Amino acid sequence: MSRYRLLPTPGHEAGLVEHCRHARFVWNLAVEQHAHWRPGRSSAPGYVEQARQLTAARAEFAWLRAGSQTVQQQSLRDFSQAMRNFFAGTHRRPSWRKAGRHEGFRQVAVRPGHIQKLNRRTGRVWVPKVGWVRFRWSRPVPDGVKSYRITRDRAGRWHVAFAATRDPLPAPGNNQEVGVDRGVTVSAALSTGELLAAPGLTAGERRRLTRLQRQLVRCQRGSNRRRRVKAAIATLTARQVDRRKDWVEKTSTDLARRFDVIRVEDLNIRGMTRSAKGTVEKPGRNVRAKARLNRGILASAWGQLVVRLEHKADGRVEKINAAYTSQTCSDCGHHAPDNRESQAAFRCRACGFRCHADINAARNIAAGRAVTARGALRPTGGAVNREPQPATSTA
Repeated sequence: MSRYRLLPTPGHEAGLVEHCRHARFVWNLAVEQHAHWRPGRSSAPGYVEQARQLTAARAEFAWLRAGSQTVQQQSLRDFSQAMRNFFAGTHRRPSWRKAGRHEGFRQVAVRPGHIQKLNRRTGRVWVPKVGWVRFRWSRPVPDGVKSYRITRDRAGRWHVAFAATRDPLPAPGNNQEVGVDRGVTVSAALSTGELLAAPGLTAGERRRLTRLQRQLVRCQRGSNRRRRVKAAIATLTARQVDRRKDWVEKTSTDLARRFDVIRVEDLNIRGMTRSAKGTVEKPGRNVRAKARLNRGILASAWGQLVVRLEHKADGRVEKINAAYTSQTCSDCGHHAPDNRESQAAFRCRACGFRCHADINAARNIAAGRAVTARGALRPTGGAVNREPQPATSTA
């Protein structure tokens, strides 16, 4: 998907908001229909039956008929695809969409004349029942676009994403491998010795965000002041998300261009970031500390980085079992929990090898050591700092 910043006028924005309302309404009706299904009842209606029901509803209700039939039908198609993904086990079950949070719709049957370049910085796209809407021509639009999706984030910014399949980046052909260890303090440590950190808010922006969140608690629900505070919070949050996405794109492109094989840990991020609050009968422990850890994991963009690597380096990304990679010496293969002295310090108790703990783990990942059947070591290169130490028994 190639995304561009949309520049609607107030008149255009009213039409886009109406499309979003209709798409969200149709989606929520489909969710409600499937929520009523229980074992023993007849199956919930599929896309064909729901499309027939939509035609009957449009004939009965003028406000629904005034919207775009294509937008409403594509919302049903999106729901049908979401249910297939759920039954395949790759995604969660489709849930309700809320105004102000899930704003967007999809348009298909896009013709070449529906996207035009006006000048060096501006283009325009044709939106049914809205007209020509301008967008920033930040880069060339891919050829052969057949559909696009228009969305609005919580900060009120509109974007248009043109659906296009991009070819993966070619391998450099240098037979080099790299291991990527993902962490919280260091977002990505490479086996080459590089330490990368996903950017976030500055110290001043974090103080402002904390102040705004405290103001939000004191605001009366439904008031104009609360709406302004929420908009300010959304602006800061969108800034943080944009910086994180930009870092992911640049880092994934750099790795795909520099290395033939990229090895990462095989992590269940959804399970790792699950809340620890528990239930009323069995409350969780260290809930606030676990919540801070979850926020740190999500802020480091672990999942986004691997997804983009798989897109750009198709067939060249290998997932390695993460077990004991941070406790195993990348030089001699000695494994002991005491090898990792702290979050950043690693010192092998057997050979005295010293290294940054995350870089040591990245070297193990690069060598695929966690899944090597006989524990065979492979040279990983890099500077070695040795300290003769007596071997300790791990029995």
